[in-house]
Amino acid sequence: MKKYRIIFIAIIGALSFNSCKKFLTTTDTNPVQTSSSYYKTPADAFTALVGCYNGLDLIWNNGGAAAFPVCTEVFSDNCFGGTGASDGFGFQMLDEFAPKVSPSDASIFSGMWKNYYQAIYRCNVLLQNMDQVSWGDSTGLKIQYTAEAKFIRAYCYFDMVRLWEKVPLIITPTLANVPQTDPELTYAQIMSDLRFGADSLPSVVYSASHPGRVTKWAAESLLARVYLFYSGYYGKATIGNETAATALAAVEDVIAHSGHGLVSDFNSLWPAASIGKNVPFAGSANKEAVFSIKYSSTGGNYNGNVTGNTWMVMEGIREQTVYPYQYGWGACTVEPKLWNAFKATDARRFASIISIADENLAFTDGSKNREYTGYYLKKYSPISDINGNSIVPNFQSGQYQDYYSIRYSDVLLMAAELGSPNAVSYFNQVHQRSNPTDTPVTSVTKADILAERRLEFVGEGIRYYDVLRQGIATAAATIAANTTVSLFTDNSSAPPTAAQLQANITTTRGFQQIPNDQITLSSGVLKQNAGW
Repeated sequence: MKKYRIIFIAIIGALSFNSCKKFLTTTDTNPVQTSSSYYKTPADAFTALVGCYNGLDLIWNNGGAAAFPVCTEVFSDNCFGGTGASDGFGFQMLDEFAPKVSPSDASIFSGMWKNYYQAIYRCNVLLQNMDQVSWGDSTGLKIQYTAEAKFIRAYCYFDMVRLWEKVPLIITPTLANVPQTDPELTYAQIMSDLRFGADSLPSVVYSASHPGRVTKWAAESLLARVYLFYSGYYGKATIGNETAATALAAVEDVIAHSGHGLVSDFNSLWPAASIGKNVPFAGSANKEAVFSIKYSSTGGNYNGNVTGNTWMVMEGIREQTVYPYQYGWGACTVEPKLWNAFKATDARRFASIISIADENLAFTDGSKNREYTGYYLKKYSPISDINGNSIVPNFQSGQYQDYYSIRYSDVLLMAAELGSPNAVSYFNQVHQRSNPTDTPVTSVTKADILAERRLEFVGEGIRYYDVLRQGIATAAATIAANTTVSLFTDNSSAPPTAAQLQANITTTRGFQQIPNDQITLSSGVLKQNAGW
């Protein structure tokens, strides 16, 4: 498969997990060593495991343009493409599920495709060489490192199979061109890897002292998320050996034994919101963060090893800094219907969405933003100091806000949706946190849970797949109804009708265009998805 993914050396400099920033600043220490000569001691395996985590950190590191948390918000009914009025129409085409006409737009996901396979390659190399290591009395570490590497591999494949459906499933290092795999087999492998982690990782109660490490609780939570999407989208009750009952048991275990919980103030989860509300930031390792992708500002400036959160700049308000919001490229302008879906008293509205009018911001550059609505995503907005200066030296490559991949509120709502006898209590815990004056509900339906999930997870890359797993017809109708700003399906100036957009989503079945350059480089082994 070397023609359409970049192979990176899996041996990364030994670093300490005690410091997130050191953990993310990786360098090659001995690139002439090979897999057969390197893996000798548990310390060698740990170094390689750090490389796997670093691969996870870099998966969306292609300038941030089409990173998973950004593009999935555009796919959904939450946001429009946005970006600059003079920019290309790549993000509008994402919003339209429309074939890309320019070479760069047709391969908009190329960097992300390669970076996923870089991370997977590192995991596969480590897993293949576990038995070479002289573990001695550290066999427990062998199991732990295996579980962590398998989780990272499963995490990458879950993103990829939801984006492109049929992707090459590779579980051992190879240089061959590998054809795409039936998604059922990919999901079975994902579940197998996550089950290994859920059963093998120790039941250690949450601690903020080792942020970023995969835990038993992360594996159980992701297993439930995978189950809900696969069973909803494909209409199948079993994935590998997993069922609704095993998925529910997994998240109930997290709730009962992990030590994770909700922070008291929703605004404190997000740096920009905590500044606006003058509340202390809860910190990236807070008890609600079941699993996060860690970022650092120390990785350089697009030198191949940037470990900053490069995709945050895409969501910044267009070109003009207005404290506390640092300017960015204006992607993901928010659909006004989403703002109006919140009650004015819901704490999540302020925490999730920048409202130019309601916050009385002296913002005057709306004309420079395509699809300007007066609303921007806030949770991952770059922030400035009081003088309007970026809080990091390089605002494009140095953002260090972590991405909460799995929050405890998601665990509660997944358990409720999977049929927990405590569903009403779990639902109320999430809703009452941000709406303390509301009367607690006494019953809850799946529709109630899905509506709550939309408000809880704005800007976190979750909404689109919550809609998609309700069925293509429902997803197409929901997204088409909320896409009302003038967009473009080709080089003409005529926006598509809602019916045309609905047809695009139906034809593509909600999956994205495999990068054209990767199809070319594979000599035709890769086949393009329907509708593209």
